Amino acid sequence: MKEGRIWSYLRDPRPWGGSDPPAVAYWFSPDRKGINPQTHLAQFRGILQADAYAGFRDLYKPDATGTVHVREAACWAHLRRAFHDVWKGSDSTIAREALEQIGELYDIERQITGHPAPYRLAVRQEQSRPRVTAFHAWCETQLARIPGKGELAKAIRYALNRWKAFTLFLEDGRVAIDNNPAERAIRPVCVGRKNYLFAGSDTGGDNIADAMTLIESAKLSRLNPHDYLADVLARINEHKINRLHELLPWNWKPVNTLHRQAA
Repeated sequence: MKEGRIWSYLRDPRPWGGSDPPAVAYWFSPDRKGINPQTHLAQFRGILQADAYAGFRDLYKPDATGTVHVREAACWAHLRRAFHDVWKGSDSTIAREALEQIGELYDIERQITGHPAPYRLAVRQEQSRPRVTAFHAWCETQLARIPGKGELAKAIRYALNRWKAFTLFLEDGRVAIDNNPAERAIRPVCVGRKNYLFAGSDTGGDNIADAMTLIESAKLSRLNPHDYLADVLARINEHKINRLHELLPWNWKPVNTLHRQAA
């Protein structure tokens, strides 16, 4: 049996008040090699928020001219999960302290979700930055006190070794504190594979990725995926190729709505 992988790339500007439509794209690959996301994102310029998967590292490197095209934003949810696992398994007071400090940052984030990026940045500079600075100092202090090979030390080093990426959200109000939206976007694939079990072939994997791109992007636009796809499939053969953008989830209107507008 051969095991492939589906990658999800999501953009949603709504948490920082952006007006562009949210969307998610899925790609299938026959393996988990880093060349896959590097190929998918070869033309991408901007900020990539993801976990610490090694396959992303080359994307963050400067080119021959020294220009960095992709900036890394780390995920505080992944860091929190590492401390939570330690606390759950050992009832560590140090791990619990880390969870409490990270929880304070999330309390702030809940208050600024949906606000414009400049406002989010201002609040983070005033309220989050001092807490993040204190957390960094706390991590360094604890690391000097605990066994270096344990899971707790591993969690702390995970933060300290990628500190620049973990603090990028303090410099740009558009950056989220975590990549949970992308995690949620991949969940339907994880749930679905338990039902349909096999893609059948690499072509089947590509078909699943294409279908998920349409279905999940429709959901992000608050559409009923069944109604959207049924309407688009019924109309697409007669639709002018230079107007295909009208059928994208964020532009789509059902036929009956179009008829009412024409009337």
